[in-house]
Amino acid sequence: MENETKKYNLTNDYIFKKTFGYAGQEHITKIFLRDLFLEELSEVALDNSTITEKDIMTDKMGIMDVKAVVDKNIQCDIEVQVVSQDDIEKRILFYLSSEYKKTISQGQAYGMLKKTIAVLIADFELKSIADVPKYATKWNLREENYPQTILTDAIEVYIIELPKLTKHANNTNRERLNLWAKFIKEPEVKIVMDERDDEKTKETKKTIEEAQETYKKILENKHDMELAELREKYVRDQISIKNTGYRQGRESGIEEGRAQEKIETARKLLKKGMSIEEVAEITGLDKNEIDQII
Repeated sequence: MENETKKYNLTNDYIFKKTFGYAGQEHITKIFLRDLFLEELSEVALDNSTITEKDIMTDKMGIMDVKAVVDKNIQCDIEVQVVSQDDIEKRILFYLSSEYKKTISQGQAYGMLKKTIAVLIADFELKSIADVPKYATKWNLREENYPQTILTDAIEVYIIELPKLTKHANNTNRERLNLWAKFIKEPEVKIVMDERDDEKTKETKKTIEEAQETYKKILENKHDMELAELREKYVRDQISIKNTGYRQGRESGIEEGRAQEKIETARKLLKKGMSIEEVAEITGLDKNEIDQII
């Protein structure tokens, strides 16, 4: 069957979250963030929010993100994006500021705000930083004429542009991060152990092998593969909408595309044996429309 043989890489954000974002994956996420931040971390806690079929077919911010608390005092949000968006920088800042605001309760002093970090893993190049000869960049609030001076490290943004990896991997001394980026692009990449590796590199390689085992278990789970395929279809539809110009004001075309998407999703869910009521709740179609599909 198709789901038994089809492979997905970790740019499928459902697969990414299942690999990095659930209880049992803390060590994997910790070593990845250590190699990205270039800092030793003592602890990573993960947010185990569940994912439903309805979540898969939406673009609600945060649903597919990996949310982690680092060393008990740093909020970290890791997001994978495969659809190039003209407003991606504003999206990052909006979501980062929202998460930063959540770190204190009403009435608490601003000094209680916790450091908040956004990590974007993009399967496309950002136009705004196209001239930067690096695939991994770190962004702070800095003084214009004295860029070595940071106003505050309370918010930070890390961006990994996967298409730049081939061009710029050799321009850095980020061997361990290179390994993670290659794994995200190609999960079955062969990890070669070398006795000349330093201890951190050896740990990174062993952890990526651990992540590969987690990835293999996901591929063997029929339900996970069904959700991964639904998510893949949703992303393909978004790319199609973008490429055909629906975003340039063709609202009627968008609505037609969304309606067809709901119908195709309903067919898939009905084939899985879901009831009419369940399909109606997930897709938003009414029972008469589902009866027509049947």
